[in-house]
Amino acid sequence: MEKTSKSPVKSILTIVISLAFAGFFLWLALRGLDFKVIQKSLAKANYLWVLFASVFGLLAYWFRAIRWNLMLEPMGHRISNSNALWSISFGYLMNLTIPRSGEVARATALYGVEKVPVDKSFGTIILERVVDLICMMGFLGLTLLFKYDAILSFYKNSGVNINPAKIILVLSILIVGTVLFFVFRKKLSEVPFLGKVVSFIDGIFQGITSIFKLKEKGKFILYTLGIWICYYLAAYLVCFALPETSAFTFADGFFIIVVGTLGMIIPASGGIGAYNLAMKYGFMALFISVGKSADFGGEMGLTYSFISLPLQIVIMLVMGLISIPMLAKARNKAVADKEFEN
Repeated sequence: MEKTSKSPVKSILTIVISLAFAGFFLWLALRGLDFKVIQKSLAKANYLWVLFASVFGLLAYWFRAIRWNLMLEPMGHRISNSNALWSISFGYLMNLTIPRSGEVARATALYGVEKVPVDKSFGTIILERVVDLICMMGFLGLTLLFKYDAILSFYKNSGVNINPAKIILVLSILIVGTVLFFVFRKKLSEVPFLGKVVSFIDGIFQGITSIFKLKEKGKFILYTLGIWICYYLAAYLVCFALPETSAFTFADGFFIIVVGTLGMIIPASGGIGAYNLAMKYGFMALFISVGKSADFGGEMGLTYSFISLPLQIVIMLVMGLISIPMLAKARNKAVADKEFEN
């Protein structure tokens, strides 16, 4: 009883904190803003480009679902692509309510329709995040190559202070902790309570290492490229909706997706506020790098974010809400099939 009473309180507290983050960053983004400039720009926007961008946003979902199937196959789980799609969609929907809850919700949803152990599917989700980070680093490399001035300007405007010593310390602790775990895991597994924890971590590790057992590595790489090309196009094509940003180059698109991803990392509800602020600073940097007004660039960055972010949220809401009845239907079918076999 004590456990269940704390759970809703913890969830509510998490939501309140994420909303507070969103409100704070939104206030930072909007202060000193000339809304008339944004209103005029939004009124002139060509929303056909936004519709076109949404196609690639949806296509990324499908590519991610197929890739997830490839990752689970080495562990003996051949799942339905549609069940993978709806589980992913449900996870993204949960992220809109409680930030960072989507990964567990996604693994749990898949277990309900495919009986894939949560620890193993969760391991593949962690692996996905690692692969996504590598792809993100690739875009960052392209941005450094083509838009170094904009990156430098964004760093100065954002006020972010990166301390290499702290990063090295955190990485060192993680590496040492991982090594100690695998050295003493047999002894730890003998402890009654820790045994379940060790078993769960082993399952996650199997999911992560599934990449080395992939039967179709070529397809995995192609779908990964497809996912990030779709992300890139979904972000870049929105620029063409606004007359003030329609002349942005492919290199500008690299910069936009890097900055946008950094904004979405912050645990604010739906990226609200943090994404807007990131786009404000990012577009300021882009405009400064070509000798234009930083203030006007910030206004255009916010205008862009008022189109791009709602587009992402609408896709997550629509796909997530559709996923609920689809997963319920698949779960009922799985139960009926099992009863029929018995």
